[in-house]
Amino acid sequence: QVQLVESGGGLVQAGGSLRLSCAASGRTFSSYAMGWFRQAPGKEREFVAVISWSGGSTYYVDSVKGRFTISRNNAKSTVFLLMNSLKPEDTAVYYCAAADFRITTAQAMRTAEYDYWGQGTPVTVSS
Repeated sequence: QVQLVESGGGLVQAGGSLRLSCAASGRTFSSYAMGWFRQAPGKEREFVAVISWSGGSTYYVDSVKGRFTISRNNAKSTVFLLMNSLKPEDTAVYYCAAADFRITTAQAMRTAEYDYWGQGTPVTVSS
């Protein structure tokens, strides 16, 4: 079992920045690839970014490339999502999730591939 707790969400003006954190406990954190997803009101949960177990490989949805950065600190069992140049369309509840370290990039974009989820942290970007 892995427990995930997100933090760092809030209200920010367009163009601003936020850094989300996801603290993990339970099984060995470095055994998992970690992903960030988001869900806006009335919409399906969508993939945002994923980072490999080592941190050496990352992948982003096109809409956040160049603005968001995913990183991890295995010693502290934490994954981060730094969000810059935020836009109103980034408004959503953001979730972190853990998946088997062998997950491929294609699999990483699917919610069904993740074994553990946090409770989410809301992000609101005002225009």
